[in-house]
Amino acid sequence: MEVQGKIKFIGETQTFGNNGFRKREVVVTTEEQYPQHIMVEFVQDKTDLLNSFQAGQNVKISINLRGREWANPQGEIKYFNTIQGWRIEVAQQDASGGNMPPMPPADAFEPAKDLNEDDHDDLPF
Repeated sequence: MEVQGKIKFIGETQTFGNNGFRKREVVVTTEEQYPQHIMVEFVQDKTDLLNSFQAGQNVKISINLRGREWANPQGEIKYFNTIQGWRIEVAQQDASGGNMPPMPPADAFEPAKDLNEDDHDDLPF
């Protein structure tokens, strides 16, 4: 899955616990009718991927959705979701309108020389 938009904020790398678990968050604002502010976290060695990016850049982030179950001390089960990034790249600004190849010029096509409408009428009525 992917999230695409403009970087709004990049947090500092945070370290947790005795094992040195590292996490860094980035907020991306999507560019759609109703823009969303999506927080994506990068963990461990992936935190370094954010070093070459800054607020205001248009990016595409490859993500995984993570979900986990947790039982609180009262025995209630709670569920949490996380959006975890594993790749980030500068988004290409494509003004040509999608992935369509460019149309060749009209002189690239050879015109039909012996087209007779009566001979090529294959309509059933």
